[in-house]
Amino acid sequence: MFSNVKRRGAAAAIVASAALVMAGCSTTVEPGSSETPNGDNGTPDANLAITFLPKNLGNAYFDTSDAGGAEAIAEFGGTYAEVGPAEASPDAQVSYINTLTQQGVGGIAISANDPEAICGALNEARDNGVKVVTFDSDTNPECRDLFINQATAEGIAQVQVDMIAEQIGGEGQIAILSATANATNQNAWIEMMKEILAADHPNIELVDVVYGDDDDQTSFDRTAALLQTYPDLKGIVSPTTVGISAAARYLSTSESKGQVAITGLGTPNQMRSYVEDGTVAAFALWNPGDLGYLAAYAAKALIEGEITGAEGDTFSAGKLGDYTVGPNGTVLLGDPYVFDANNIGDFNF
Repeated sequence: MFSNVKRRGAAAAIVASAALVMAGCSTTVEPGSSETPNGDNGTPDANLAITFLPKNLGNAYFDTSDAGGAEAIAEFGGTYAEVGPAEASPDAQVSYINTLTQQGVGGIAISANDPEAICGALNEARDNGVKVVTFDSDTNPECRDLFINQATAEGIAQVQVDMIAEQIGGEGQIAILSATANATNQNAWIEMMKEILAADHPNIELVDVVYGDDDDQTSFDRTAALLQTYPDLKGIVSPTTVGISAAARYLSTSESKGQVAITGLGTPNQMRSYVEDGTVAAFALWNPGDLGYLAAYAAKALIEGEITGAEGDTFSAGKLGDYTVGPNGTVLLGDPYVFDANNIGDFNF
């Protein structure tokens, strides 16, 4: 199934992360904690206070990614914190960045709600010695030191097109249910999906792109509206974990269940029941826990002066091994992984 998608074995692909998920607006791991399995407490004078700033709190995807960051920071003896807005808003992120700059943290790991709107605040933070690592969703390159990319935009777009094409038999109308209209990563993937569809799938018609604002109820309502507006719709692609689960929830009790395919990017724990009841055939994702873990180690390497973010820089990321900085200050985690009824039981995050 999905012969165009590179699959890896479960043990090598994704490490179970549910036990790491934390609650609350801010959590810390103190320097010198006994939880330092690598025996590495960093450069003695380095400011390893690293705060994760996701797009919004209460999002299962960011709960898992930030838990990966907490795990890494515990390993190297830094101080972990998580702060963020309740809703995905660039204006709200700016206020948190400004506060963290005033507090003098050593590093910020942020998933950007907008590529430009937070640049001024981030560059002020950098001017004050704070290292900035973006993950999941990037800013303009000049606004940060490194971007931890979950996978290439091409790879993420391709896997989603491959899945929906197979599920609808290579023809028919589809729609895309995205996050926010300004989300950097979403827009890059959507543009590439359009290009792949035009080049490789002339019998698939993309009829609409709608936005659920990474809100469950809004995404649920957008799904209902798509099905009402396009009665011949055969599939929905949602490249956001909030959107795909909301769309699946709507479809699972709808007359369209089994008639309209839903795929995109989701977590196994969110999507398990919808795969098991036949609402969803397959979806994809990378390991968000590993993404946050890698972001934390990248911030450590920047803070300690091991790297500057220049192309060709190399650093060690604990259990994930060594990584090399690519063009435009980007570090690539790996390839997407496809989940379906045959393997979803092997994962717990």
